[in-house]
Amino acid sequence: MLKEGDKAPLLTLPDADMNRVDMAEIVGKSLVVLFFYPRDDTPGCTLEATEFSDLMERFEAADTRLLGVSRDTCVSHGAFRDKFGLTMTLLADVEAELCRAYGVLQTRERNGVSREVLLRSTFIINKQGVIEYALYDVSPGEHAELVLGLVQRL
Repeated sequence: MLKEGDKAPLLTLPDADMNRVDMAEIVGKSLVVLFFYPRDDTPGCTLEATEFSDLMERFEAADTRLLGVSRDTCVSHGAFRDKFGLTMTLLADVEAELCRAYGVLQTRERNGVSREVLLRSTFIINKQGVIEYALYDVSPGEHAELVLGLVQRL
C-alpha cells in the first residue's frame, strides 16, 4: 500500500470516451484527487461519484482535477456518467494496472471462494507527483466533502 510522501504511480488509461488520459500530463499542472471505487452504478459508488461531481466547482477553484477509477469498461463509465450527469473524468482500469500500483485490490473469501475486490480508496497527489494523503477503505457518504477539506489545506 502506498502512503503519504510516496511518489504517485502515473499511468495512461482510457476514459469514458475512450480517449487516452496520461496522468503524468495532469500532475504538475494541478493537484489530483484520484478516487478508486468498486463498480459503476451501484448505490455506494453512485453516492460517492455524485458527491464529487456536485463539488466539482469547488475542487476546480482549489486547482484540483478529479479522476475516478474502477475496473469497469469505457462503455460502462460512459453510461454511468451520462445517467447521473457526472462531471469528473472516469478512467477504465480493466486490467487493474493502476489498482495494483496503488495497492487497492484485496483478496476476500466468501462462501469458500476467494476473489479480488477493489477497496474504495482516495489519493491526493500534489503538483510534484507526491502523495499528500492516502485514504484506504473509505465510506462513500460525505467522503467528497472530507477530501475537499484536505485539498483546501494544501
